[in-house]
Amino acid sequence: MEHDITYYAKKRHTTKAYDADKKIPAETVEKLKELLRFSPSSVNSQPWHFIMASSPEGKERVTAGTDEKYPFNSPSIRNASHVVVFASRLHADDAFLNQLLEQEDKDGRYPTPENKEQTKGGRAFFVGLNQTTPEAEANWLAKQTYLNLGQFLLGAAALGLDATPMEGVDTEALDKEFGLREKGFASLAVVTVGYHDTEIDYNASLPKSRLPYSEILSEI
Repeated sequence: MEHDITYYAKKRHTTKAYDADKKIPAETVEKLKELLRFSPSSVNSQPWHFIMASSPEGKERVTAGTDEKYPFNSPSIRNASHVVVFASRLHADDAFLNQLLEQEDKDGRYPTPENKEQTKGGRAFFVGLNQTTPEAEANWLAKQTYLNLGQFLLGAAALGLDATPMEGVDTEALDKEFGLREKGFASLAVVTVGYHDTEIDYNASLPKSRLPYSEILSEI
């Protein structure tokens, strides 16, 4: 039975416990990777990098960000089928912007050289607006990565998976564990993905609670 996208928006929940014996099939993992790659971002900036852990050794490395300061999140990291560290670029320099442009050209997005130059100028303009300080730029780039995270959560639900977004992680510890700062990135959050434990995941049976439309929506 097919469902529309609102079904999955209402069905998904933040999973509190995972079934460690259930693993995501390889073909579904490839779809998760596609979700990460094909997320929208302002001016197609794509300022992200992901670390996907599925082995016990890989997931143990991710717990470097939780064991000391956020131990309540460690079991989910260890028991989930897959874990994704979301990291964001700290600076979109000219070399990176040119890399984006050339990839778009390779993928056939520019019918004429003028189209390519127009995109180059437009992207540089909007990136420049957010480069008033290093902090402002990093914050703007992080917002694009959070767009990706949101799409990933909804997409995972549509694939029949359970997921947990975690900001309860020590990002400095994760950056150190994976050498992210040296590569020009900073970690933002972790998302665990897999299948919830039907006996322990209490959140799965609780009703959704959201503010009413009268509080969040103005129609004009």
